[in-house]
Amino acid sequence: MVPIKTVAVLGGSRNLGSSIVHELLSAGFTVTGITREASTSSTPTFPDSVPIKKVDYTSFDALKAAFRNQDAVVSVVGVAAAVVDQKIAIDAAAEAGIKRFIPSEFGINTRKLRPLSHSLRKILGDKIAVVNYLEEKAQEVDGFTWTGLSTGLFLDWGLDDSGLGIINLKDKTATVVDSGDEKFQASNLAQVSRAVVGILKHPEATANRYLAMASFNISQNELIAMVEELTKSKLAVTRVRWSDLELAGELKLVAEDGPAAFVDFLRVHTSADGAGNALSEEESANGLIGLPYEDVKSSVESWLRREGAL
Repeated sequence: MVPIKTVAVLGGSRNLGSSIVHELLSAGFTVTGITREASTSSTPTFPDSVPIKKVDYTSFDALKAAFRNQDAVVSVVGVAAAVVDQKIAIDAAAEAGIKRFIPSEFGINTRKLRPLSHSLRKILGDKIAVVNYLEEKAQEVDGFTWTGLSTGLFLDWGLDDSGLGIINLKDKTATVVDSGDEKFQASNLAQVSRAVVGILKHPEATANRYLAMASFNISQNELIAMVEELTKSKLAVTRVRWSDLELAGELKLVAEDGPAAFVDFLRVHTSADGAGNALSEEESANGLIGLPYEDVKSSVESWLRREGAL
């Protein structure tokens, strides 16, 4: 397979897109930013050296023109409508001669959802459909390939905005699902971006595969213990049963609060006793893409320093 040199980053008006662009540039790739024509985001994502093309994501012709002379597309679209738009982007990429398409799949492994996770499966239905579509497109179009990437929870990002719902530093409290001993797959934002680089630097080994990587595996209790050790203060811990958290999520769905419901379902998926979402050595693609694991305690310490807790 011909080496990948030019990369179009689709979307990316938030932290992940910015981090991926930084790592791609550092690794020597030529990057072009493809942003939504009607985007009003004021968040600076791309350095001045990166050319930007504003495109209508629902236009096949506009996307095809934007992807011309690119080797790969990395999609970092976030909102639900844009996830659906990825199908148009996939068609345009295949027609434009793109060699590799990495969809906006970053997060939990959508190919490994628990049978009981009906609501979570429904929320993630568009992402599941996008990967299915990529599998079909790769069989239809010679030279077009894809790679899906599961990263687990974004630990540093999730802790920063309390998205994980585990620790509240301000109130010195923590909420634990079930026993708190279940380990789960987690990654730091920079590690996710380095994984994207690793995929593109190993195009043959990663072609037409759904991969899983991580910075480390960690449990809720381990995270709490590290915070307490580093801050030298105790957290008041509240425990909740997974079934109660699942019910809370369902009620939030009825109230049309999808984002809050998703956090509840996500915590059940990752942290309920017996969830089985730690990344095993057999599943891990870290070695395949040359990605060393990170030190979890150092990562937690860095977060605490950013939060002014140390």
